[in-house]
Amino acid sequence: MKKILVSLAAVLLLFSCQNEDNTVPTTASNPAAKRVCATQEVYEAQLRANPNLALQRNQIETFTEQAIAQGRLVNGKVVIPIVVNVLYKTAAENISAAQIQSQIDVLNKDFNATNTDFSSVPSLFSGVAANVGISFELASVVRKSTTKTSWGTNNAMKKTSNGGLAPTSPTTKLNLWVCTIGGGILGYAQFPGGSSATDGVVIDSKYFGLSGTANYPYNLGRTATHEIGHWMNLRHIWGDANCGSDLVSDTPTHNSANYGVPVFPHYSTCSGTPVEMTMNYMDYTDDRGMFMFSNGQKSRMATIFISGGARAGFGI
Repeated sequence: MKKILVSLAAVLLLFSCQNEDNTVPTTASNPAAKRVCATQEVYEAQLRANPNLALQRNQIETFTEQAIAQGRLVNGKVVIPIVVNVLYKTAAENISAAQIQSQIDVLNKDFNATNTDFSSVPSLFSGVAANVGISFELASVVRKSTTKTSWGTNNAMKKTSNGGLAPTSPTTKLNLWVCTIGGGILGYAQFPGGSSATDGVVIDSKYFGLSGTANYPYNLGRTATHEIGHWMNLRHIWGDANCGSDLVSDTPTHNSANYGVPVFPHYSTCSGTPVEMTMNYMDYTDDRGMFMFSNGQKSRMATIFISGGARAGFGI
């Protein structure tokens, strides 16, 4: 069982998901060979701009630990309205309404354990496999033509001054930006505590939904599931460090990120050599290789929606 840590040092390790050389090119690329997100780089840039962000994140971690310990979780159903902001230069980037709806459908299945591959959860983890019980509905779609071939990871797509689209009602709606990010980046999220002016999730159009531009092996909509997990305060399952902690008690300790579709059981060399939960949405496996959240992750996500939580505006 991993102890939930709330130290500032733990906070500063949040969401390590940059390229191996710590750079993120901004040119368009072919479909990524490996799952790569840019949440850590974005976080570090926000931290440089706002040193108080680390304190805010630490306060959120303290609140989360106390809420879970006290059983102060959401009663009832949380429904998240989604605004999809489509930024396109080519016809392919101007994704269809059907492709957008397919992504909403995937989210509703993945967060409510109605995805068909949920039945593939190994018996070892069946006791902690979670129905998160959070649903999503499409509130609106905003489209904008652009001359940009790629947007990078500096939140330019979220700013009208840079040719992007500002978020719509970010304290009560989850904004998704769908655009070409470049550099092999599949997506990135802003976790709780950041500025509302940049709050939300960015997904490259090549990895969004089930149809249209969606590219194998990231063509099952799981990039959005993974990134929205970050938006709901989940860390990567390996804790962004070798044998690190994801601040969740019922996920095994992982050596590092897993790619592709690992053969089960895949053993960690960390203390106790546990079997890794490679099928968890917060690992880095291919879309077809991830199909569960844990009960501990469910509790962690739920705390942000209760009164006093970082996303209480979405609660009931």
